[in-house]
Amino acid sequence: MIVMQGGGGWWRYMHSAREERATLTWPLIRRVLGYARPYRARNALVLATILLTAALGLVPPLLLRDLIDNVLVAAAGDVMRLNWLALGMVAVPLLSGTLRVFQRRLSARVGESIIYDLRGQLYEHLQGMSLRFYTHTQAGELMSRLNTDVIGAQRAITETFITLITNAITVAMTLAIMMALEWRLTLLGVLVVPCFILMARWVGGRLRGLVRQQMESNARMNALMNETLNIHGQLLVKLFGQAQPEVARFNDRSAEVRELGIQRAVLGSAFFVVIGLLSAVGMALVYWLGGRLVLAGVFQIGTVVAFGSYLLQLYGPLQALTNAPVDFATSLVSFERVFELLDLPQEITEAPNALPLRQARGELVFENVSFSYSERPAGANGAAPGQLRAVERVGKIDNVRAALSPAAPPSLSADGPGPGDEGAQHAVAVEHQAREWALAEVSFALAPGQLAAIVGPSGAGKTTLSYLIPRLYDPQQGRILLDGHDLRALQLTALAANIGMVTQETHLFHDSVRTNLLYGRPEASEAEMIAAARAAHIHDFVAALPDGYDTIVGERGYRLSGGEKQRIALARVLLKDPRVLVLDEATSHLDGHSEALIQQALQTLLAGRTSLVIAHRLSTILAADVILVLDRGRIVERGRHEELLARGGLYASLYETQFREQQARA
Repeated sequence: MIVMQGGGGWWRYMHSAREERATLTWPLIRRVLGYARPYRARNALVLATILLTAALGLVPPLLLRDLIDNVLVAAAGDVMRLNWLALGMVAVPLLSGTLRVFQRRLSARVGESIIYDLRGQLYEHLQGMSLRFYTHTQAGELMSRLNTDVIGAQRAITETFITLITNAITVAMTLAIMMALEWRLTLLGVLVVPCFILMARWVGGRLRGLVRQQMESNARMNALMNETLNIHGQLLVKLFGQAQPEVARFNDRSAEVRELGIQRAVLGSAFFVVIGLLSAVGMALVYWLGGRLVLAGVFQIGTVVAFGSYLLQLYGPLQALTNAPVDFATSLVSFERVFELLDLPQEITEAPNALPLRQARGELVFENVSFSYSERPAGANGAAPGQLRAVERVGKIDNVRAALSPAAPPSLSADGPGPGDEGAQHAVAVEHQAREWALAEVSFALAPGQLAAIVGPSGAGKTTLSYLIPRLYDPQQGRILLDGHDLRALQLTALAANIGMVTQETHLFHDSVRTNLLYGRPEASEAEMIAAARAAHIHDFVAALPDGYDTIVGERGYRLSGGEKQRIALARVLLKDPRVLVLDEATSHLDGHSEALIQQALQTLLAGRTSLVIAHRLSTILAADVILVLDRGRIVERGRHEELLARGGLYASLYETQFREQQARA
């Protein structure tokens, strides 16, 4: 059990645990119905077919009554009447079945269309979420909402809602015709209904609890699979010899799902046994009183037989209706979970009158920029603003859930921003880089076409600084300007078109080389794609592959080496041709040949662009117009290579430990 700290989290958890039940609210229903509004005509047709089907369902008992009273029991049997009644007994179910198929087709089309709209809206909303959201949310949780919850929402429309309406109409019509036939038998038949209601509510409460536990157990099992059944997870499992422990952990969680499934099946089976017994009691009472009335000559035997048929048609829908609010509310939980995701605010948004900036010159300015990864205070639902709650919707309020451990680890407190100003002397790097502010009061300016090399110890804030330029995050203080415009005043598409970025960990889609190259510029021609590949020194390698540019690169490009992936990433950015380039040129996992090829590709890539490079090569540092030295989120030194060496500060220390060996090899 995970309990949120602070803000009354414990009380909220205990309160929600005591009040653990799905709630049905009018705003939620109204919002769901809003998605059905574009399909009003089809919904009306579905309702009409439900009415017709329910009416046809009332005809067979009347035909049976007429057959018994007017044909079989009559003194002179009417053969023609017998023929017509037999024909009717075939025609009614045939027509009713045809209507049901037509109704199912209509309701399925409406339901699938609504889910299509909902799923598309949800995916589009997720595309607009910031990187912060994805660093705090498990991929399995998003898959659960996009798949499991959307399917649950679909069932709420195509099954639960339709079944609710059908049962309500069936009960109303059946009671009406039963009262018209014989009111005394009707009252006797409904005497067992209170037992139905009590039993359904008791079992319904138990089943809701089991369903919630199943959702939670399934989510934990899916999270474990998501963490371990991918190339990175499998690499870690195999390297540390944890295959058997992971199998045991998975079996434990799978066993939870199994036991809950068994409990749910047994409870459901016992419930239907009791319901069947109650139905038998109701039928026995009707046949007992009806038989006495037939013997007394009050009415004929056909009426009693028809009543028996109507009772069978009445008890099933009645039992479903007694638990209908709970079933409907439980079904709408899926909608509620999807709406929770849709209602999360998008941190990186576009201003109403955002500027297009079709072709940037490339002037880049940081003005007193400060940024922290720390979350804002938790809201009333226990989750930080802009973040999801846990998988379970009712009874829990924790935010980020551990995938492997049974409980989330305690949060670590971060040190505050350390002192340090530009020009400070550093003999060695500080012991650690832990702090609250990842960047603090960072200011610098790059003219169009200039190259800035960013150096500093690990954790100094280099990658964070690079993430702010394409607006993967927004700074809490200060601003970043491109050609004199605040990034927040520009269209997001304009930023994407004018800013290119190559990250340290190259990501390739499980697709062809061609698809991965054209991702940055889908409209590029074959000749342009090949030219970019040649400039990145990857064309000859790709051309030699069995399927050339149509070769599948594998999960995250794992069929390629690190150098090959990086050169494809460089070719992808070259094809995009941005005016501003952000680059992390890590080479620690490359051999000498691959590094030499990448260095040649970088010369082409950096030419004529405003470039900010997290530099790992001395050659890049020597070619830079300015070197920015970061430590604990601050620029502590800036200048050219010779100037910074002469100061004898942090850069000189980094040069001695990181770059002198490169110079010696050169």
